[in-house]
Amino acid sequence: MAHLRLTSLILLLIIMACSQTRAQGFLHASGKQIVNGKGQNVLLRGVGLGGWMLQEGYMLQVNGQGMQHSIKARIDNLIGEDSTQAFYDTWLANHTRRIDIDSMKAWGFNSVRLPMHFNLYTLPIDEEPEPGKQTWLDKGFRITDSLLTWCKANQMYLILDLHAAPGGQGNDLNISDRDPSKPSLWDSEANRRKTIALWKKLAERYANEPFIGGYDILNEPNWGFQDLANDKNGLKETGNAPLKQLMIDITNAIREIDKNHLIIIEGNGWGNNYNGILPTWDNNMVLSFHKYWNFNTTGSIQHILDTRDKYNVPVWLGETGENSNVWFTEAVQLLEANNIGWAWWPLKKLGNNNPMQVHSNKDYDKILAFWSNKGPRPTAAEAYNGVMQLATALKLENTTIKRDVLDALFRQPFSQTTIPFKANVIKSGAIIKAVDYDLGRNGVAYFDKDTADYHVSNGNRGGNQGRTYRNDGVDISADPTTNSYYVNHTEAGEWLQYTFEVAKTGHYLIKLNCNPVKADAKLSVRINNKGTKEIAFPKAAGWQALEIKDIELKKGPNNLRIYIDAGDMSLGDMQFTEVK
Repeated sequence: MAHLRLTSLILLLIIMACSQTRAQGFLHASGKQIVNGKGQNVLLRGVGLGGWMLQEGYMLQVNGQGMQHSIKARIDNLIGEDSTQAFYDTWLANHTRRIDIDSMKAWGFNSVRLPMHFNLYTLPIDEEPEPGKQTWLDKGFRITDSLLTWCKANQMYLILDLHAAPGGQGNDLNISDRDPSKPSLWDSEANRRKTIALWKKLAERYANEPFIGGYDILNEPNWGFQDLANDKNGLKETGNAPLKQLMIDITNAIREIDKNHLIIIEGNGWGNNYNGILPTWDNNMVLSFHKYWNFNTTGSIQHILDTRDKYNVPVWLGETGENSNVWFTEAVQLLEANNIGWAWWPLKKLGNNNPMQVHSNKDYDKILAFWSNKGPRPTAAEAYNGVMQLATALKLENTTIKRDVLDALFRQPFSQTTIPFKANVIKSGAIIKAVDYDLGRNGVAYFDKDTADYHVSNGNRGGNQGRTYRNDGVDISADPTTNSYYVNHTEAGEWLQYTFEVAKTGHYLIKLNCNPVKADAKLSVRINNKGTKEIAFPKAAGWQALEIKDIELKKGPNNLRIYIDAGDMSLGDMQFTEVK
């Protein structure tokens, strides 16, 4: 009897788990909203797994030919075909794992966008044993199945995004790994048939999976159908007839199998040119747009708001990012105030402005130097070690988690408060680094005059000039001799705030390691928002310790602000010594 009760309990738990997994239901369009199976509005907060199935040169800091097939050929030239394949197998295994998805959920993301490369799912048309037939490859489907399992376990939606279509869908070659020596998607009926067949195959596999959030059927098409010579990326295209027809054909193929899932479409010109494409031809459709390097004003998204209203269809920002924390916070505030979900780009790369930073190694740096004509050809052993170390560096535990980026996405849009960047506890001899100022908005945790990259709007590529350590507007540089970082390129009126815990009430001497770049440099310090001490600089140039005397600190939380009153200076660290 006890055995029967135990069996019944297990079955009940399984039924409950299954019902919880499916409780959200399929996402679908309801007027201008994306809703779940209960009719509740769903605001997608996601990130794209750029660089996993499809590498782009800038993510690997590769200059010149940045298409994946070119990068692969250059690696092959250094280490041979078998070793190159071993690298790519390791890359695919390490880039995104269960720990990544678990972490994304814990940070606050509720969705994942998978940029798919068609060549992991099917052969290119020129490699098909029988022309017109489709050979299916197991690897891409297995990777997608695993990712879906991890997403389901975390109650997260997975959006499938065809990032590299057969033949390539645009003249921005890196995005789709397009080889211009071969027929493009638009030049080849065989490539279009393969694209349609791939979506039908995906629909057959995932038609009954509610945690597939939708099918983003063609990423960032950029092709001048009417005037390819003068409008190669389709920004001025007025008709877009071939693009519309292909998307209709893909939709029809999906709907033969799958009536459940959202179909997400993107306009020409990197996703934003919908001329000639609308109205929609399916009642369960979402319009995607992409947004980079422009102002975060209502005017910057007015075109998509107007389109949403005109056609009564939901919109989604399917790709954005590659900017500063200030820009990120502004963008999230703007989007969510207008009930627009988003997917950041990308999760990780060799770079500073994403949730995870992947780190290079000396042997990979030799490869980059050789490819840039700045160094000798590395040996095969050095090159192999360099790329395999890079593939190992992809693992979450080997990356640097960028807390400032995550804070800018999830806390700062909704809070004016600051929090410490590090848990600094002040005892006699304690040191706080200048680069470890508080986390928070510009004007609250710090103030910097040049905070973000708005070059599409005003030509200004602002933000952290050093592009290292943190992703705010504050300029930070690295000192390779000491493996440390310092604040530099300051301007009058800027300031930095530090919150810290003091172990014992008392008077302290602070030695500020500073380098006055200009002779007129001046700064002042304020403790706990009371009084201001002006600090005189000695006339000598170079790094020196400025003494800030008789600072009273109370036991518990305190804050200190450094104000730049005049001039350009560099700030290293602050050492606190109790005065007895």
